[in-house]
Amino acid sequence: MDTTASHRAMIAVPPGRVTLSDRRTRSDWSVGLAAYRISAVPVTQALYAEVTGARPSAAHGDRRPVESVSWWDAARFCNALSLYDGLRPAYRLHGEDDAGTAESAGVDWDMSADGYRLPTEAEWEYACRAGTDGPRHAHLDDIAWYRGNSAERSHDVAGKEPNPWGLHDTLGNVWEWCFDLYDPEVYGTYRVLRGGGWFDEHWSCRASVRRRSHPAFRVDDVGFRLARSGAR
Repeated sequence: MDTTASHRAMIAVPPGRVTLSDRRTRSDWSVGLAAYRISAVPVTQALYAEVTGARPSAAHGDRRPVESVSWWDAARFCNALSLYDGLRPAYRLHGEDDAGTAESAGVDWDMSADGYRLPTEAEWEYACRAGTDGPRHAHLDDIAWYRGNSAERSHDVAGKEPNPWGLHDTLGNVWEWCFDLYDPEVYGTYRVLRGGGWFDEHWSCRASVRRRSHPAFRVDDVGFRLARSGAR
C-alpha cells in the first residue's frame, strides 16, 4: 500500500557550485552552494491533502504532482508541513490577503530554520543537473513527461527514470516554483519557475530554462518540490 511517507523522501545534495544563465539578458552567473536536501519527487496531491485537507489540482490522482498552486500556496504548505513534522518553519509571510495578491505582501526566510522550504533556483538547477553538464541528464523520453509523450496530462511522479542523484521529474510533468524573484527591477514580485511541464515542447524541458510568473498565479502545469537546509 502506498503511503505519503514515500512522497517526501529527501535526497542529500553535496556542496558545490553551479553556473546559471538567462537567454533574455544573455547573462550568466556562478553560485556557490552549501549542502542541502531536496525532495526526490514533486509534492504529490496525497501529501498536499494530508497536510492541508485541500485538493486544488485540475487533474486527480494521489501520486500525481499537486498543481494549480500559487507560489504563496507552496510557501504556506512548506510552513504547514514543517509544523506537521515538528520542525521550525522557514518562512514568515506577512501582508498578504487570502489570494496572496496584496501589493505589500512579503516573505522573510529564516535561514537557520530546519523546516521545509522551496529550493532556490541555484539549488534546483544543481540538483537537476546532478553532476552532468548538458541540457538534460539523459534522453528526454526516458526521464520526462512533456508534450511529445504526455498525452497532454500530468502523470504519477517517479514514472520515469531518475537523474544520477535519485531525483525524478525535475524535467517535465509540472513546472516547479523556486524561492527566487526572477528580476525584481523589471518584473517586480514575479518568482522563478523551472523544469518544464507536461504541455511543453522539448526545448522547454532543459536544466537551464528559466521562466517566471506572478506569485498568485495558478495553472494546471505548475507545482513545486521541497528543500531543507543542511546535510541532515
